[in-house]
Amino acid sequence: MKVIIVDDEISIRNSIKSILEARHPDIEISDSVANVSDGYKAVLRNTPDLLFLDVEMPDGTGFDLIEKLLPINFKVVFITGHQEYALRAIKMSALDFILKPFGEEDIDIAVLKAREAINRDEEYIKFSTLKENLGGKRVLKRVVLPTSDNLHLVSVSDIIRAEADSNYTSFIIADGKKILVSRTIKEFDKLLSGSGMIRVHQSHLVNIIFVDKYIRRDGGCLQLKDGTKIPVSQNLRKKVIDEINRSVY
Repeated sequence: MKVIIVDDEISIRNSIKSILEARHPDIEISDSVANVSDGYKAVLRNTPDLLFLDVEMPDGTGFDLIEKLLPINFKVVFITGHQEYALRAIKMSALDFILKPFGEEDIDIAVLKAREAINRDEEYIKFSTLKENLGGKRVLKRVVLPTSDNLHLVSVSDIIRAEADSNYTSFIIADGKKILVSRTIKEFDKLLSGSGMIRVHQSHLVNIIFVDKYIRRDGGCLQLKDGTKIPVSQNLRKKVIDEINRSVY
């Protein structure tokens, strides 16, 4: 696997390089550069399999670099130490990311994911969705739901609800499809915040547009338009009712 590192901090570049050399000796580090311009030249020169890419650099962003290179046939791991909007944008498009400061295990996980996906033509789909989501007012429009076999691009407005299943999350879609994703519901709660999906229970997220009514008896539950009843946690009851009231206006 050929790797290029693009980050304006030399300490970060050296750290990633050291970890890769010590723990992944089969990886070839083709180049290590400090900005978007040099990153662009390095990618064209070396045709990498994996790019470790900083989000913000003096001459632009990692997103700028990827856009200049589209369509891409390599995997991307974004690196960020700040700017919550960037982190959220990366998550909402199911792109891998590393949060500074990072450790050996973070690099190991990123490399493992890259190895597993190295022959899949998925990065262009992910980045296209990222661009779409960044184009508006940072309100999530579509999300990529990765399964073992496919990448499902789903409009948030088509998601009826999501339910926790241990370390997995099941998404129920308006067309009747059920998509099981190997990520926790906690991750999707953060990701989908502000998009109309609300946490109503430890195990449930619900799309407010599919709520038919709130039933007060038996501790409280939501009845959805398809007849499904979803329990509402006592500690979330006020927040859920407030969300319902806001959605009416």
